[in-house]
Amino acid sequence: MSSAWARTVALLGAIGVLLALLAFRAPSFFDAANLLSIVVGAAPLLVASLGATLVIVTRQIDVSIGSQFSLCAVCAGMMVTGGVPIPVAMLSAIVLGAALGLANGMLVAVVKLPAIVATLGTMVIWRELLRWWREGEFVHNLPPGFQWFGLPQSIGQVVVVAAALALWGAMALAARLTHPGRDVFLVGSNPEAARLLGLRPTRVLVGVFVLSGVTAALAAVLASVRFGDIDPGAGSGLELRAIAAAVVGGAAVSGGRASMLGMLLGVVLLSIIGPALVFLGIQPQWERVIQGLIILIAVGADASARRSRA
Repeated sequence: MSSAWARTVALLGAIGVLLALLAFRAPSFFDAANLLSIVVGAAPLLVASLGATLVIVTRQIDVSIGSQFSLCAVCAGMMVTGGVPIPVAMLSAIVLGAALGLANGMLVAVVKLPAIVATLGTMVIWRELLRWWREGEFVHNLPPGFQWFGLPQSIGQVVVVAAALALWGAMALAARLTHPGRDVFLVGSNPEAARLLGLRPTRVLVGVFVLSGVTAALAAVLASVRFGDIDPGAGSGLELRAIAAAVVGGAAVSGGRASMLGMLLGVVLLSIIGPALVFLGIQPQWERVIQGLIILIAVGADASARRSRA
C-alpha cells in the first residue's frame, strides 16, 4: 500500500473511532442540526486548506492565512455597508486576497526571505493594521442580501457547501491534469530539475502564494455570509487548522507530494474535533493542543517514511 493510501486509511480510521466514541458517549452529537452546522462551518476551512496545501507542496509555508482571511472579510463587509454592490464587494475581497498573496510571494521568491519569516511578518502587519482600523469592533448592519447570498438559509447553506466542494474538485483536477498543476509538484520535488526543464520556479512560487491569498479570501466570503455581523478576529487560528489539514492529509513538508482526498479527510477530522470536545465535556481549549499534536504526528510519520525509503 502506498504512503498516500496508508495515510487515507489512517484518517478514515481516526474519523471512525472518533465517531464511534461520540455515538457511545454523546449520541446527541448526531442531531441533524448539529451535523449541518459542522458541515457548513467546515466549508471555509476546506477552501483555505487548498491554498495552504499547494504552498506546502512547494516546500514553503504560509502562516498569514488567518490574517488575510480577517482583512478580506472586513473589507468586504465595510464595502457593502458603504453601499458598494455585493458582487463587487466580494470580487474586491478576492482581488485583495490575491494582492496580499502576491506580497508574500515576492518576499519569498524574489527577496528570498524564508517563507516562515516572510509570512509571519505579514501576518503581524495585516493583523495589527486591522486592529488599528477596527479596534476589535464588528462590522454591523450588513444588507439583507449579503447573508447567505440573499437566499433562504436552507438554500444558502447548500450553496456554501457546494461552492467549497466545487473548488476542491476543480483544484484536485487541476493539480493532476493541467500543466500548471503538475509544475507546482515538479518544483516542489526538485526545483533545479524543474529549472533545467524550462520551468521558472520563482514564477511558480509567486503563483502558489497568490493562490493561497485568493483561497483565503474565498474562505472569508463563504464564512462571512453565514452571520449578520463580521468579526475582525474570525480568522484567528485558521492558518494552524489549514496547515494541519494539509499535512495530516499527506502534504509532505519536504515538498512535491500531497493528496487532495487526504486533505479533505483532514478537514473533516479537524472540523469534528472542536464540537466533539464540547459534547464529550472536555474543555474546548484543548482543540488547538490536539491540532498541534496532529501536525507533529503527521510530520513525524512523513519523516520516518522518508528515512525508510532512503
